Amino acid sequence: MSPIRRVSLRTELPLLAWLVIVWGALWQDFSVGNLVFGLVLALLVTRFLYLPPVELSGRFNVFHAVRFAFVFVGQTIAASLKLLWLALVAGPAASGAIVAVPLRTHSDLMVTATGHLTSLIPGSLIVDVDRANATLYVHGIDVPDAAAAERLRRSVLAAEAELIRIMGSVEELQVLRDDETLLGPGPGPAAQGSGWGSSGPGSSGSGSGSSRRGAPGAPRPGSSGRGTGQ
Repeated sequence: MSPIRRVSLRTELPLLAWLVIVWGALWQDFSVGNLVFGLVLALLVTRFLYLPPVELSGRFNVFHAVRFAFVFVGQTIAASLKLLWLALVAGPAASGAIVAVPLRTHSDLMVTATGHLTSLIPGSLIVDVDRANATLYVHGIDVPDAAAAERLRRSVLAAEAELIRIMGSVEELQVLRDDETLLGPGPGPAAQGSGWGSSGPGSSGSGSGSSRRGAPGAPRPGSSGRGTGQ
């Protein structure tokens, strides 16, 4: 077995800072002494109780992050309004589906972040993750046909693209640019109309981000790809 490659302390600084913040929040004590003690524990955990690391790219684009924060809030509001409309108008007749979405990156951090981001949007939920193939299985509401499933898949890939622009590695950025060059720039998250993880009226049926690994919008093996009544 090959030895685990350790990452540098500088690369782990964001992780250490986050652990210290979590420590202070758990104790509801952000005094200097408690935060210093939390830092010591964070260093012990990351240095001596070593697990395969979640490697950070070492880059963070503040401009994209700030823009993305506003877009995310807008998409959350839009998806919430769509769910309200479905509850009042469609009711139990609204159909759902589970769609397989192969991602561009195999990074554990990016796969996890994309999954969490998708689940935060009302109307979508990650039900399974194929880590080996970097594939998310997303349950979406109001996915009555293949075209809606394709819009759902593209919305998840759009969310992944935003995260790559914010904190992806140079290699991931290059993969994203290659996709955009090959397929043409697709609609950004603001153009999805109903938010990531949903496919309502106004969503675009075209755009970039199609995967080179597997059929687009393929239902999960062993399932019909159609959810039960919502």
